[in-house]
Amino acid sequence: MDAYSSLDGFRLFPGLLDAARQRRIAADILAVLEAAPDYHAAMPKTGRPMSVAMSNAGRFGWYSDREQGYRYIERHPVTDRPWPAIPDSVLSVWWSVAGYDHLPECCLINLYRDGAKMGLHQDRDEADFSAPVVSISLGDDALFRLGGTARRDPTRSFKLASGDVLVLGGAARLAYHGIDRVLPGTSRLIPGGGRINLTLRRVTRP
Repeated sequence: MDAYSSLDGFRLFPGLLDAARQRRIAADILAVLEAAPDYHAAMPKTGRPMSVAMSNAGRFGWYSDREQGYRYIERHPVTDRPWPAIPDSVLSVWWSVAGYDHLPECCLINLYRDGAKMGLHQDRDEADFSAPVVSISLGDDALFRLGGTARRDPTRSFKLASGDVLVLGGAARLAYHGIDRVLPGTSRLIPGGGRINLTLRRVTRP
């Protein structure tokens, strides 16, 4: 249990990644984005584009559009190519904190620029909730908001900095969470500024 949350399974590792590891992971993710360019998914029903640009690595990629809604797909929605492999530098973070015996199948790459934010939501499009979600912060600081497992539960917000790693597992696996805002200019890690958040997920049951 962590001071930031009353839910078992929530763990925050401030500054887990030193500057050298941050640079290595950022370089590997930028290479992924060269092969799988970022795109803006759309909200179900309304078709409104999300402010956060995204891409993926791994067997599956997370995607959403007006017609079919939230889901995982095995090929890039624009290039129609399979997603690149999850870099070893990222997988090493999973193995150090996840406490789960199987590989993640998706690394969702969220790119926050120009006032992008993420509303409160649950990560519930996966088949196996016993696997945690591991989140890696790179670049500018962000105000992260965390609630409970019901949308109306109280929430609290705290800052995530580059190199912080967060785990949602156990009772916290289905906690509502989001990004209120990103604090521009607080890091020089990402070329052109902004924040990259990586979330590692297991999509199918082992």
